[in-house]
Amino acid sequence: MISAIILYNQKGEVLISRLYRDGLRRSIADVFRIQVISNPDSKSPVLTLGSTSFLHVKHENIYIVAVTRSNVDAGLVFEFLYKLVSLGTSYFNKFDENAIKNNFTLIYELLDEILDFGFPQNTETDTLKQYITTEGVRSDITGDTSSKITMQATGAVSWRRPDVKYRKNEVFVDIMEDVNLLMSATGAILKADVNGHIQLRAQLSGMPECKFGLNDSLLLDVDDDPNSVEAGRAAAGSVTLEDCQFHQCVKLGKFDSNRIINFIPPDGEFELMRYRAVENINLPFKVIPQVTEVGQHKVEYNLTVKANFGQKLFATDVVVHIPTPLNTANTTHTVSSGRAKYDPSENRIEWKIGRFTGGAEFSFKAEVELAHTATSKPWSRPPISMNFSLSMFTSSGIVVRYLKIFEKSNYNTVKWVRYLVRAGSYEIRF
Repeated sequence: MISAIILYNQKGEVLISRLYRDGLRRSIADVFRIQVISNPDSKSPVLTLGSTSFLHVKHENIYIVAVTRSNVDAGLVFEFLYKLVSLGTSYFNKFDENAIKNNFTLIYELLDEILDFGFPQNTETDTLKQYITTEGVRSDITGDTSSKITMQATGAVSWRRPDVKYRKNEVFVDIMEDVNLLMSATGAILKADVNGHIQLRAQLSGMPECKFGLNDSLLLDVDDDPNSVEAGRAAAGSVTLEDCQFHQCVKLGKFDSNRIINFIPPDGEFELMRYRAVENINLPFKVIPQVTEVGQHKVEYNLTVKANFGQKLFATDVVVHIPTPLNTANTTHTVSSGRAKYDPSENRIEWKIGRFTGGAEFSFKAEVELAHTATSKPWSRPPISMNFSLSMFTSSGIVVRYLKIFEKSNYNTVKWVRYLVRAGSYEIRF
């Protein structure tokens, strides 16, 4: 499987190095430094030289590299590398060069625990934190506690302890989406998609089994029959999800048969599901731009932004970034709501609206005076972009129908559901 794990900083200096198989020398680290870090033309996450392969991911200011000399499953290796990033973030809040230098002993201990002779083992954060801590060696682990940890790590439900108890049993469900848009100058949608994930925080006693139901019209674009996929896409109001990824606690067999997510949740916060949607996207805002270049020394702007969601909802932290030419000398602008300010360092006007009520329509007008330049290079007209945050709205149309919890003590559970849509890359050309 994995012959070595090496962590580098951006300069190519080795921060952590762990060899798991014979036949490798520590000088193997120089190969990746020369071939990838020092080579600006290197783009691929996989480098194969002879019988040795380097698979890497970059996070913050570090490279995390797995070295192998066998024909491994690349997807499994990359999953392990991303899990290592997740572990580091969970332990140190931020997994970067400073965190590694300040905690290298703990990281070596983690690597010895999650990799055995190069084969991935238990990588559950909650389990590892019971006996690998940031506070040094724990001396209070009794034989009984040790046996419980062992049973959890080797059992069928390794992500949860069986003796969890809460005075008040609650489940918090957050459906968070980033909506991306690229619209042409004529108003045609060139690209629209949603990247979303379902985040859960479970504070439940015992060993509960949960059933999580989404839309009745939920479809997955994974069918081999193209006719069924096209029929699903054509259905108005249907929700078609792509690239679905689930937490390991989900029983995938039951989901494939009835589209119900059955799972025994980990204790605390975790990501239940990650998905992508490209059909029937609900765009929160419509932007109508009119930008006119008057001669060579003046540009006039006339923008209208309209909210496409219900009147009972409102968006916060709405910012419209309006680009200006590089030779802008002076700007004057008026807005029907919020405030606008020219930012010379970014060559754009930022129009900020603190609260944007559903169905509302606001306008922006500006005149930009241009300085005389020796060259008459045409303005490239970068697109207008937006940032916003909108609660209780989904751009994909995904809706939680129910969340049922079954536990032998039959306790009552309080359930909370929240929807949140944010701007990913929301751009409008003009």
